[in-house]
Amino acid sequence: MDLMEYQAKELFARHGVPVTLGRVIEDPADAADAAAELGGRVVVKAQVKTGGRGKAGGVKLAATPDEAVAKAGEILGMDIKGHTVHRVLLAPAADIADEYYFSFLVDRANREYLCIASTEGGVEIEEVAHTNPDAIAKVSIDPATGVDDAKAAEIVAAAGFPVGAQDVVRKLWDLFVAEDASLVEVNPLVKLGDGSLEALDGKVTLDDNAAYRHADHAGFEDHASADPLEAAALEKGLNYVKLDGSVGIIGNGAGLVMSTLDVVAYAGEQYGVKPANFLDIGGGASAEVMANGLGIILSDKQVRSVFVNVFGGITACDAVSNGIVQALELLGDQADKPLVVRLDGNNVDQGRKILAKANHPLVTVVDTMDGAAARAAELAAEKGL
Repeated sequence: MDLMEYQAKELFARHGVPVTLGRVIEDPADAADAAAELGGRVVVKAQVKTGGRGKAGGVKLAATPDEAVAKAGEILGMDIKGHTVHRVLLAPAADIADEYYFSFLVDRANREYLCIASTEGGVEIEEVAHTNPDAIAKVSIDPATGVDDAKAAEIVAAAGFPVGAQDVVRKLWDLFVAEDASLVEVNPLVKLGDGSLEALDGKVTLDDNAAYRHADHAGFEDHASADPLEAAALEKGLNYVKLDGSVGIIGNGAGLVMSTLDVVAYAGEQYGVKPANFLDIGGGASAEVMANGLGIILSDKQVRSVFVNVFGGITACDAVSNGIVQALELLGDQADKPLVVRLDGNNVDQGRKILAKANHPLVTVVDTMDGAAARAAELAAEKGL
């Protein structure tokens, strides 16, 4: 789960990381009182789970409470990379002397943790990596030992941070471990005019696999900004991600679904259509699971066709086919878009016979993955005419 800046700062404060929480508002009219409380001169920052807010116009300086109202009105309701701004954070303008970049993350390739730090903060780290890679320090961290005083000193020295940053590094590490985070990023970590350090921004990604250990993390869920289809899928235990396309996709297994996305994207180039979603129904393909998956996809108004791509393994193809037939019966009139089904693997012949016998008018069975992707893309294009 990705946190918004104000949520990340709440976690920073819990773990003693120097930070100013500011005020979060959803109505521009509340900006005047919030700004006055924070000293009058404030930064108004869009709260969305994406980067590039400043470049998109989602971060503005307001010199007075009245100007804060105007700036909040400009930002609230904005669309930033597909994310609608429902709230803004007002933070007091800071006396910044230097800006740094700092992060802890999981380095899966090397099975360890990694610290990335730079004295060139305040800009996207990818930009720094492109223009001045020597300004980035990367320090590997052994999961067995973590970040003790010696490792914190090593990180600070490698990055070129002031010696006083060691305490902040240790506290950020404590947060990273204690909250089961996969990413903790501060950009910028600033040195103020008085020489003290402060996390002026924050980004935290929490590991959902550890949610059972953190009941308080549920409070960070942003239900207002969640895609309604993704929220509905989550309630039904489905692994679903909404995309901007018209070919709905169902598969069993994340790898197969990712491959399906690729072949649909390729096939769709000649028709001007793209995948509409990622939906992995997992190893089981019962009628209920299939009905839930189809129900989510068919409720997406952008979807014009559905590609069901299943490899029979533990769940054999005949069980999958029965699931499809029963799912269509359960959905009734809600099933109103063509389905292209490709089956392979265990009991594939029996599975195809079940679909042939059912002879549902919406279902087309295609033997190959490429052929099924092409047919699904073609049907989506026809529906769009």
